[in-house]
Amino acid sequence: MSLEALNERVHKDLSCLAFGGPDWVRPFSHPEGHVYDVVIVGGGQCGLGAAFGLLRERISNILVIDENLEGYEGPWDTYARMLTLRTPKHLTSIDFGIPSLTFRAWWEAQYGEKAWDDLDKIPRGEWMNYLRWYRKVLRLPVLNQVTLKLIEPEKGIHRLHIGGEGAPSSFLLARKVVLATGIQGGGEWHVPRMIKEKLPSYLYAHTSQTMDMERLRGRKIGILGGGASAFDNANYVLSEGAAEAHVFIRSDDLKRINPIRQMEVSGMIERYHALSDHDKYAVMAHFFKYNQPPTNDIFNRASAWPGFRLHTGSPWLDVKAEGGGAVVTTPHGDFQFDFLILATGLVSDPSLRPELRLVEPYIARWGDRYRAPEDIANLLIDAHPYLGPDFAFVGRDERGEHRLHGLFAFNYSALISCGLSASALSGLRFALPKLVQGIADQLFLDDRAEILKDYFAYREIEFTGKWPGTENAVFFASAENS
Repeated sequence: MSLEALNERVHKDLSCLAFGGPDWVRPFSHPEGHVYDVVIVGGGQCGLGAAFGLLRERISNILVIDENLEGYEGPWDTYARMLTLRTPKHLTSIDFGIPSLTFRAWWEAQYGEKAWDDLDKIPRGEWMNYLRWYRKVLRLPVLNQVTLKLIEPEKGIHRLHIGGEGAPSSFLLARKVVLATGIQGGGEWHVPRMIKEKLPSYLYAHTSQTMDMERLRGRKIGILGGGASAFDNANYVLSEGAAEAHVFIRSDDLKRINPIRQMEVSGMIERYHALSDHDKYAVMAHFFKYNQPPTNDIFNRASAWPGFRLHTGSPWLDVKAEGGGAVVTTPHGDFQFDFLILATGLVSDPSLRPELRLVEPYIARWGDRYRAPEDIANLLIDAHPYLGPDFAFVGRDERGEHRLHGLFAFNYSALISCGLSASALSGLRFALPKLVQGIADQLFLDDRAEILKDYFAYREIEFTGKWPGTENAVFFASAENS
């Protein structure tokens, strides 16, 4: 099958499912212009999946905005440096159960069934190509180079202040807003304070940042962190010509257990929402202990380079700028580097998001709703927003509920409340329907009074009681009913 044939198959499948029927949501008027039923912030895999899910529910007055150039949404062709996805290839995500929309169908249409059988993991660049195809074949309404600056709640809607080269105006109006803003969209990438305070910015970069590889060729690089991205970046800089890459981890050994693999087969991902708050907190406290270790293949690739070094039991105790580079102090001595890479993850906290500054004080956190046992209490978990099962923000009080109504956090900050869902491929196929249903239910209930009024007033005659040749017929009740 060719890609053109697959495109035809997709459209046929959607036609069989009566995709694209008339909208049921009532138009919302505003004196300042058009009001979207839903604006999705972020055009990566989560935003595209959410948009298609809403279209399937006959909610088409939607718009997706993304700050990046078209085709470069998300991390895959920007700062992600792994060779392949870490998720097993057989797990589906944003296809909503439609076989022709799966990555496998797209792959086989170009390379054949044997190529799928031979494939170990999905190449990172090919995943981005699949997302580009998904957007195009489904004709999803995306505006690129549009940045959300501020969410301003108004009566019944949210005013989204926007900027960027692709922005059609200074603001958009929306009844519902979905923050499909990826792994960092619920907070910020974490750079240790010691680094920020003691080193000039040209001597280091977080793994989420772009790097000038010309400048790093032949250089000695220090990498802080023992998770998967540390080894992705070590392999990347060495393959791009760096002389040495030293990975430093705090513990005496690498993490070896990946809890995600157990969650994928145990029902934990799809049924996580049914757990109590006590169980959710315990599950995620355990998850944070292990995080995500490097895959065997990327560790083997990185460690095979002559310039690779691994330092265990080596937290960074101090850093200083010296001799045009950085000196790192560890329990095992000082090390001089030309450049540092920080594989130090992220922090999720609504107070770190400038676009949320008008609503952030009203957002309930996990620390507001649940007091964890002392042995597992974690301030990082406590700072996460406490969300509803449909990813809706929850208010700290009644006033907060009103201001937050219509806002959904479909990004990594949903981890504690909703499990591996947004920004985790393993959970997307279970999370997207919950999000879409939550948005649709809100829209329906917002207009409940008018919808019910029209329902009870409905008088359109469907059965006329007449058919050709019976105009003069006389009908009598049966004897037993007379």
